[in-house]
Amino acid sequence: MPIRIALAQVNSTTDLGENLAIIDTLTARAAAAGARLVAFPEATMHPFGAPLHPIAQPLDGPWARGVREIAERAGITVVAGMFTPCDDGRVHNTLLVAGEITAHYDKIHLYDAFGYAESATVAPGEKPLTAEIAGTTIGFATCYDLRFPGLFQTMAAAGATCVVVAASWGDGPGKVEQWQLLTRARALDATSYIAACGQARPADRAGENSTAPLGVGHSCVVAPDGKVLAALGPDPDLLITDIDPETVAPLRQTLPVLVNRRY
Repeated sequence: MPIRIALAQVNSTTDLGENLAIIDTLTARAAAAGARLVAFPEATMHPFGAPLHPIAQPLDGPWARGVREIAERAGITVVAGMFTPCDDGRVHNTLLVAGEITAHYDKIHLYDAFGYAESATVAPGEKPLTAEIAGTTIGFATCYDLRFPGLFQTMAAAGATCVVVAASWGDGPGKVEQWQLLTRARALDATSYIAACGQARPADRAGENSTAPLGVGHSCVVAPDGKVLAALGPDPDLLITDIDPETVAPLRQTLPVLVNRRY
């Protein structure tokens, strides 16, 4: 049975309350359109480019509680990126999942690349997350995770038919093309739907000379056969589309990469 999902491509602000208001508005729009899940980008709570430890809040803190209340009012599942405290003085780059279930995923692969060192301020997570939502198993990944196919195949082997990817993709030469290539490649690697939601490209290109990943947009939904079902451009927008998890099992019989893999 098809499931309607939404990707909310936004620019986070430095005001945590304003970001909650953005989530509230777009979640209501997604729910009114019949979506069962709406995904927001990595760092929805607060953009990169500022010290993260003073921003971080626990999963039972006011920001996460606000997201859960929004999800409850709208009656759908909300996925949003936030930062949670870590015992070693760093933070976790966390995806909060609120609504039909309550869960969280701490980003495993940290963005120590292209001149940026996420691990200096962020501690890595250790466990993949899959969860039953709207009658199907969904996996979760964050930004740089997209470059590691083993994570996606692990979630697919655990039953995931769709993986939600939340990102704040770093801009630069060729980076949009890499994002588009990698979302399609991971769909094929794992024979899974990929619902990839990124931060929009900042309108004023603020921080253009910074290495902080602020977003490029181009959120997309890719089918398990690599076909792009729907995609946005660089600007803020709400993408709504349907996926059909029942198509995954027949494709995995035709293209049994999960069974045939040896490593």
